[in-house]
Amino acid sequence: MTGAIMPELQDNLRDRLGRIAAEGTPTVSAFAAWVLDNFTDVAFLSIRRLAERAGVNANTVMRLSRELGYDGFDAFRAEVQSVLQQRAASYGERAQALFNRSGPEIFGEVITASRANAEAVFSAEGLEQLESCIAPLLSARRVYAVGVRSCYSIAHYFSYVGNMAFPNFVEVASLPGSILDQVSRSGPEDIVVAITYEHYSTEVVRACQVARDCGARILAMTDSHSSPIAAGAWKVLRLPMAGPQLMPSLASAFTVVEMLLAGMAARSETAAENIAAFERRISSFGGYLRS
Repeated sequence: MTGAIMPELQDNLRDRLGRIAAEGTPTVSAFAAWVLDNFTDVAFLSIRRLAERAGVNANTVMRLSRELGYDGFDAFRAEVQSVLQQRAASYGERAQALFNRSGPEIFGEVITASRANAEAVFSAEGLEQLESCIAPLLSARRVYAVGVRSCYSIAHYFSYVGNMAFPNFVEVASLPGSILDQVSRSGPEDIVVAITYEHYSTEVVRACQVARDCGARILAMTDSHSSPIAAGAWKVLRLPMAGPQLMPSLASAFTVVEMLLAGMAARSETAAENIAAFERRISSFGGYLRS
């Protein structure tokens, strides 16, 4: 499922759970009522761990999934995860869902979720979106990257590596007030790459408002098409971020920026020499240790 779930879908799922809680067989109805109060557990626990937490067996979990109309628990959990994207499970709730779980179980879920996230990025639609960004990024007068808190690492990597290869990349803003200083200089020939997810950082949302006022194009890298930075954006690259981690997974964001940079380098006649010159310069001043 792409984008944030619509409110009517969230209400529909809760209505179905409510009907089963009121009308189902005793065991399944009790579990349905429990689920209504424990959505976070459904989103991030395995079927075995969920059954243990709810005091039921795995068959009951499967029975509820099928009575709700899903092929199995994985489909049910995926929809609950989408519902939580609408509500934004707190980081504390995510951490609580990990408490007292075994390492192998958590690692397995991280691996499964990471594969699903990667498949979404590598879908035909996802690759087409990435491809459509390459030429405009190369021809832009300036490329700005904006991200704060956990997303600062993404923005910094994109601007740092981009600046090595391409003359139009601006160093990522890091000082207080410097985001506004930079973005307020943008214009119609520029692209502002904004990176944030729910909970959406006010600094990034504000930067996009300023960029729009300046006429710049916004490339929004975010978790949902209903994200505040997606409104009025030139393009939206939706980041699949599912997984039981303490915070939504940023692996797909790193993958997307690496693919954008690789695609740009493949079309640039000067990127290879620019990077080679950077390496020679840093090496000449002892910045790299050579074996």
